[in-house]
Amino acid sequence: MTTRRPSAARTARLLAATAVLGGLLAGTAAPALAAAPERTALRTTVRETAPATVTVTGNGRASAAPDLAILSVGVEATRPTAKAAMAAQTTAAERVLDVLHGQGIADRDIRTDNLSLTPVYTQNKEGDSKVTGYQAGQSFSVKVRDLDRTGQVIGAVNDAKKDAGRINGVVFDVADPSALRAKAREAAYQDAYDKAAQHARLSGHRLGRLVSLSEGESVRPGPGAAPEVSADEPTVPLAPGEIEEQVTVSAVYELV
Repeated sequence: MTTRRPSAARTARLLAATAVLGGLLAGTAAPALAAAPERTALRTTVRETAPATVTVTGNGRASAAPDLAILSVGVEATRPTAKAAMAAQTTAAERVLDVLHGQGIADRDIRTDNLSLTPVYTQNKEGDSKVTGYQAGQSFSVKVRDLDRTGQVIGAVNDAKKDAGRINGVVFDVADPSALRAKAREAAYQDAYDKAAQHARLSGHRLGRLVSLSEGESVRPGPGAAPEVSADEPTVPLAPGEIEEQVTVSAVYELV
């Protein structure tokens, strides 16, 4: 029996058809193969969670001896007219300023805090109010940098103004509070850190990095009352005590 061999042309056609079919199969399988790693990545991705944190407030205090006294000095005068009241107030204020300069107080340490002119009302028998005069006033902030002379300055001012006004108060302070505030800030930060470390220990964690830190307003002392004294008593007993600065900070730490 004789076997017929395919012709060369037929063999070429078969090879071409096989190549085309292989290309189609490869193109169909490629997207599936390319997608396989993506599906694997989706299955193996672990969702990250935010770390635990602790928020604490730290309080710090620092104190020092004062080196400055600040007096609040006021003068006032009441007269039938506004012009007369202002003139009388001006005379009293000039007299006080002259005394302050005579006590060695520099111009830079004297500041006008307030100047006012208000009507004075009087009520008659019928209950009606009418303006019967005017009151003019001015208040000064006076810095006394020599604490030993504070009482003497108070007495001199009282003697000068007579019934025209009064000393409203005195507060002791430090001329440069920056160093005192820095010490209070360090104490506040350490207090916040110690609190956060304790919370971490109690919760079975370790204290991680500092996430945020904010500082509140510092607290300063308020004015105290000043005694009414005469200039003949230069050694008025005053108790400056200590000046205290208070700082508060709020801190957030990670727990690991």
